[in-house]
Amino acid sequence: MFKLISKMYFIFGALAVLALSQATVDSAFAQFKKSEKFFVYKDKPSPSHFAASGFMPDGRCVAINDTWLDNCGGSRSCIQAKFNRDCTATSTGWAGIYWLEPANNWGEFKGGFNLTGAKKLVFSARGEKGGEVVTFKMGGVGMGHPYPDSDTASTEPIVLTKDWKEYSIDLTGKDLSHIIGGFAWVGTAKENQSNITFYLRNIYYI
Repeated sequence: MFKLISKMYFIFGALAVLALSQATVDSAFAQFKKSEKFFVYKDKPSPSHFAASGFMPDGRCVAINDTWLDNCGGSRSCIQAKFNRDCTATSTGWAGIYWLEPANNWGEFKGGFNLTGAKKLVFSARGEKGGEVVTFKMGGVGMGHPYPDSDTASTEPIVLTKDWKEYSIDLTGKDLSHIIGGFAWVGTAKENQSNITFYLRNIYYI
């Protein structure tokens, strides 16, 4: 009888833990659904998700300043990004930066967010001079590692202007259940004939 009662307590306890875990997941999901915008970057010191830590391929040919204050389109701050074309021209020919969750996670360990329900990834960008060519994307991180992104999406190469413009990546039909690579940009030596500087603001899922 004692063993039977103990077994029943164990089963009920396990069910309670499972229910609590599911409630936590549902609560987190509901919080995302109710949130108007799920920010990768808003402005400093506003809270955001993901960290600009994935320097590709080795960090030598890119740079960012995420507390830039000049001409930020009404935001308190924005991101200044630099692609050193000269640096890449004789090596990879490309470079970029990923916003990862947690920082420096390329799929080797658990992390990321369940962004199920998001319809698009929205961001605003402008070039320093105009004519800068940049490709933007999300997901696609961790292939071949234990905890990869569940999906990926990308823009075509975008030719930026000197004025702020809003862009978006359509996420319709995408599996967003596990996203560690929240946002990324890539510049190439082929598409840019010189070093470029450009700016980003208001990066969010909705």
